[in-house]
Amino acid sequence: MKLMQWLSASLPNRCLMCHQSVSLPSRGLCVVCLNSGLYQQPICQGCGCTMQLQAKFCGQCMKTLPLSIIAPCSYHQGLGEWIGLMKYQGQFAALPVLSQALVNRILELESLGMLQLPQVLVPVPLHPNRQRKRGFNQAWLIADAIHQQLHIPVVAQGVERILDTKSQAGLTGKQRRQNLSAAFTLTDDFLYQRIALIDDVVTTGTTVKEIAIMFEQRHIHVQVWCLARAEAPGLLD
Repeated sequence: MKLMQWLSASLPNRCLMCHQSVSLPSRGLCVVCLNSGLYQQPICQGCGCTMQLQAKFCGQCMKTLPLSIIAPCSYHQGLGEWIGLMKYQGQFAALPVLSQALVNRILELESLGMLQLPQVLVPVPLHPNRQRKRGFNQAWLIADAIHQQLHIPVVAQGVERILDTKSQAGLTGKQRRQNLSAAFTLTDDFLYQRIALIDDVVTTGTTVKEIAIMFEQRHIHVQVWCLARAEAPGLLD
């Protein structure tokens, strides 16, 4: 049985947030609770700030053209708790509905000409020690969920985590960069030109930027797809 079929068969039919019954085949979150946590305004793909008009980047980000980060919601506006439960407690009840929200966001931006679909999906890797301890890589599970909907192949062998670094949680931006310095390596036989890096949450972006630099040095176009952004305070005001 495929992962998403197994998840769908095993998930509760009550909303995780309001505990009201959820009409099948929906699972995890009801439409009202889901929509209350999704972005309601155009969001800059660079810094994550709200914009009045839909565009790829805000004025400030247009000056630097940063890494594009696509997410359907903010980690701080109601849905972040359920994403955290995936990573730290292995509870995947919200994965199907949140991955669908991400896919909807991707297709919307593609229709507006604001992104080009990649050739492959590349999950942000865990160090083997971390993955053995956790039992799964949540980025791979998200990538597989996207694959089931968009049919874009998942390539998990292109980039490897070679340093077993400490958790990024609680570190400053400078500490995060130091912690991840030389933590990843890219295989020599990676043959694709357009990829989407897949992760659960992007906070400062240190991890995905560290990986993106390696790909971009080989002239490989990189964008980031994640379930949520934990943007800096004030950007959504």
